[in-house]
Amino acid sequence: MYFDMGKRGITVVELPPNELTTRIAHNQIQGGLIPLIDTFNLDDSMRTLSGFCLATVAQAGSVKLHSKIPIIELAGRTVAVPSESPTSVKLLQVLLEVKHGVKPAAYVNETEPHEAQLLVGNLGLRHRRGLREHPHIYDLGEEWNRWTNLPFVFARWVLRNDVERVDALMIEDSLYTSLQDWSDGLYRVLGPAIPLPIHPQEIHMYTQGLRYFMGRPEEKSVIQFREYLDRLG
Repeated sequence: MYFDMGKRGITVVELPPNELTTRIAHNQIQGGLIPLIDTFNLDDSMRTLSGFCLATVAQAGSVKLHSKIPIIELAGRTVAVPSESPTSVKLLQVLLEVKHGVKPAAYVNETEPHEAQLLVGNLGLRHRRGLREHPHIYDLGEEWNRWTNLPFVFARWVLRNDVERVDALMIEDSLYTSLQDWSDGLYRVLGPAIPLPIHPQEIHMYTQGLRYFMGRPEEKSVIQFREYLDRLG
């Protein structure tokens, strides 16, 4: 996604989402797209960068709950969740416990017995049409949108406060350029942008549902999400 950064001498490293905030806090990297959950308690070493984010308008596409039974029957059952996607896991908890009034017995990892499993990212896209013996599929972005009529923000860009202003401006400008180049490339549908068995047209449809900047709907969504999280305790 960050095509322009290399041209400007900015080093891009790939890390699991759940590691990014710690790496930034320890000054091992200067910024990144971190889980929304982590932005709620930022220390004074970092700040959100302009309005850059990753949000879905309606369907998330890559964040789905696959269940052996209907979602309303998951009370007292076990649900497998990924450790590397904290915001998606919290969204699932909100949807289950606040929207549907369903409290599972436990959230476990995928190696333990479970009645439903949350798949996220490339794994979610790979199994977007379903898992064997899991006939009930719920797109978390769609579930949220139908409930609130709002998009959902999964992540936001943050930057260390000690980054020089000129460097911060360069990173910000590079993000604008990189996102535009990436979107243009996908719009032309020259081929799969990710190493998955997905038709280029599907990639195009998926990316059309993404948003990269915080607008009023995204801000309202974040506020609403935090209120629901408070209900979880």
